[in-house]
Amino acid sequence: MADGSPPPGPDPVGPASAVRPFLVTAGRVAPTASGRPVPVETQVVATAEGLTVLDELSFEQYDIIAACRQPQSIAELAARLRLHLNVVRVLAEDLRAAGLLTVHVPDSGVTHDATVLRRVIDALRAIPDSRGVIRDAD
Repeated sequence: MADGSPPPGPDPVGPASAVRPFLVTAGRVAPTASGRPVPVETQVVATAEGLTVLDELSFEQYDIIAACRQPQSIAELAARLRLHLNVVRVLAEDLRAAGLLTVHVPDSGVTHDATVLRRVIDALRAIPDSRGVIRDAD
């Protein structure tokens, strides 16, 4: 989750899959019709219908819907499920098109705000290193 805590409930997946990513997506690499990738900060959450048909889904689809009982980003989902980011992007778009997943794309104006990036950099610099030394700001 965004605060670093895992979503409630049991972890829906076990060890990382040995299946090649192109097999999972049937060779597709573009998650949307426009060919533009879904931003990694896009929030996804399972719909009521998605949770109802959970047992009828393929392994990866099941894992995505089960993990999305609470909203989380595409990046968090890929890390949690140990799947390639583009695989999650393609499958999330498929699940959205089927009405099993709701996708909330962030406002592009906010995601490109330089002040947000500056605050993140400053906060990272404020974290002490392994010796307890705080890096000076540039």
